[in-house]
Amino acid sequence: MDTPETLSCTECASKLSELAAELSSNDYDDAWRRLETVAQHLANSLKRRTPARVEDYTTVLGATTLPQDLTSLLAAALNGAPIPDDSRASSALEILRVGANLCVNHDENRGYILEAGLPQAVVSLLEGYTDLVPAGLQTNPLSLSIPHLQVIKTAVGLLLNASIDYDPVKFRLTSLEVSMTLVRLSSALYPVSSWMRTTGSFPANHSEVDETAARIAESWNIRTTVSNWTWRLITELRDDAHPLFDPQILPYLVQPLIAFTPPLLTAPPPPNFAQPSLLRTSLLQADFDLLAESCSQLESLALDVEDIRLSLARGFQFPAEHQSVPCLSVILDFIEQGNYAPLWYVQHEASFDPTDVRNQEKAFDDCKAAVIKAIVEMSGEDKNVDVLIDSSDQTKPGGAFVSRMVNWIRAFVAGGQYGNARDDLVICATLTLGNLTRRELHSTILLSQPHNIAQLLSEVLLAPSTDIKLKHGVIGLLKHLSQSSCYSASNRAILGNSGVMERVLASGIWDERSDVMADIVQLNAIGVMKHLCNGNIDNSFRMILPLEMDNPPPTGLSQILSLIKRSDRVASKSEGTRIIVNLVKSLWSNDASNASRNAEESQARQQKREKAVTALLSTPCVGALTALLGRGLKYPILVNEAVVALSLLSTHRDGGPLVLHALVAPLPVEVTTHAPGSAVMSTAASISSETGSPIISSPATRHPPQRRALDQLISVLRNDLDVDGITSPSPTLPSYPVEIRANVCSLLGQLTKQTSGENLDTVKEAMKPVLEELSRSNQSLGREGILGNAAKKVLDVWVQA
Repeated sequence: MDTPETLSCTECASKLSELAAELSSNDYDDAWRRLETVAQHLANSLKRRTPARVEDYTTVLGATTLPQDLTSLLAAALNGAPIPDDSRASSALEILRVGANLCVNHDENRGYILEAGLPQAVVSLLEGYTDLVPAGLQTNPLSLSIPHLQVIKTAVGLLLNASIDYDPVKFRLTSLEVSMTLVRLSSALYPVSSWMRTTGSFPANHSEVDETAARIAESWNIRTTVSNWTWRLITELRDDAHPLFDPQILPYLVQPLIAFTPPLLTAPPPPNFAQPSLLRTSLLQADFDLLAESCSQLESLALDVEDIRLSLARGFQFPAEHQSVPCLSVILDFIEQGNYAPLWYVQHEASFDPTDVRNQEKAFDDCKAAVIKAIVEMSGEDKNVDVLIDSSDQTKPGGAFVSRMVNWIRAFVAGGQYGNARDDLVICATLTLGNLTRRELHSTILLSQPHNIAQLLSEVLLAPSTDIKLKHGVIGLLKHLSQSSCYSASNRAILGNSGVMERVLASGIWDERSDVMADIVQLNAIGVMKHLCNGNIDNSFRMILPLEMDNPPPTGLSQILSLIKRSDRVASKSEGTRIIVNLVKSLWSNDASNASRNAEESQARQQKREKAVTALLSTPCVGALTALLGRGLKYPILVNEAVVALSLLSTHRDGGPLVLHALVAPLPVEVTTHAPGSAVMSTAASISSETGSPIISSPATRHPPQRRALDQLISVLRNDLDVDGITSPSPTLPSYPVEIRANVCSLLGQLTKQTSGENLDTVKEAMKPVLEELSRSNQSLGREGILGNAAKKVLDVWVQA
């Protein structure tokens, strides 16, 4: 009789088929022993195959009944139970090994085993083992014998081999929700750093384990391998369009973070792991690998899955959300207190060498950065704002979460425990609080006592030497605070009086050397100033006049004009010019606060105001406003802001001539080139009907007249034509509301009061036909009548002049 060792692979497969038929009717031990021996030989042969021999037998085997036989034999080994009993564990192992090795790098066989239902049967087997896991997170490893651990490892390996780059199996496993099963089981088999918490190798009731060093090491190695393969399989199954996990995954993902946070992090190892060894090094690496996977998952899930973001926030107040695990607090503790594992630094040939340690440190820092992103993303969820900001406790305005974020900033400012090394806490806190500061009430909470956030932010966080990442967080928070306080004069005053504006202006964020790396930060700083100068004369003084300090920086106005001039970003140019708009509107408004001042104070304030107005009455400021008019033609709100500011400037005897000259002068090329509806200089090619050769028009014959701001105003008034006179309902230009067009008429009327001469005649000549048409066609009542009346008033003023 042939022994299994002398059988070929096809003969082994035939034997397994015979045994499957035999065991279906007679379940006896001798048959199982023979099956185990034959399956082991076949699995070993498949494992040892070389690439040159793959087609010799692997493809042939897949096309036989072997896939169906494996599924049947696995079911027989279970005998109706969710997992095999001890006597059948070895047989189940060898069956799984054959299946795992049959589909390595072989898509045809992957298809065959899928059709035979083997992956589905393996998922059911793993679910059976998962049912053994007690409720809640496990701190000690699930007690299982090595044969059962090997069955689990091989089952996971089979699914991994069947899935790699093969979508049909991946789709089936995803539909079976295997990922959560894998996480629950692997987390129970190898709770992170559980080896650090055991007095012996395993719990005392683990009697079936042979208590020898080799068997202990084997058990730990199997457990870490299951953990490693689990996450490799989850990575293989990952699909950005269909997340694998829902909020129930969160307690398992934060478990590794607990292991790298005191007190567990700083606990001494148990006696059996007190000395460096290859096993201890392997376990240290397994712990860190799990940390890296968890942090990566937390980041991606927070970015992609709304339910994850919502659940994280809810769990802060209600730990029952996550099996009584305070997931968000665990993450915050890890960010604040988590650190490198002390055992990384023990010198021994089995421990990490210095290069390994440096790599681990960098990777650990990346883990913190990942969970910081998760926290920031969670705070950016609109529905989480009222969950994370708790107004119920008057002794802790904003609640515990807000207080913790503010305290991170306060600790950094105070120097204390963190010093400059913990700027990651400030980055996290500022970005998070910025996301939460959506409404005036939220800004008021942060700006008021006890938080007094504006004072904290202005003290040391905006120095010219401050890292750009830190400036990004701080200035971003200031932008949100100022933006959500746009209707709160008191909040704007608090921000202005805190020294924030002076710090921003002295920070160098608008310096030319900052342009390359700081576009977003520069834009956020523009947002801070734009909102703080809106309707606030004192803040406008801070922006326009020299700062009262030693070695003052250039004025804010000069800095923003310089940025507008050199920047190639339309957003920076347009938003920067909106600062000028708000400065003009503020300084041309009534100063209600002056009534409460004595004569001397009022006079001094009036002098400051006159200096500020003089600074705005300049060619660069007016030029920036007309450029905004040209560049922003696509955006009615920008057009209106430019028109209103130019109208206000025109009320000054020195402002009218400046505005008039800017309106009739050619706009800068960069404005006309990028403006909507512009006729950019180009060469035009047409096909000659006689020769078939292209005729290139000379550029000299294609120059359109360079646009002026005056032409832009005509376009706004006409509203149905673009500036080249082409009737177009297309999206070349938006439809301008009547109120904006009426404001253009007001600007024209105001210019007539303050100016005269050739430039005014140019304006009248260009505008008169449009105004006459509007005055005739818009005499009705209502909104359209407003425009007709406004146009007629301008014409009447011109006649009288």
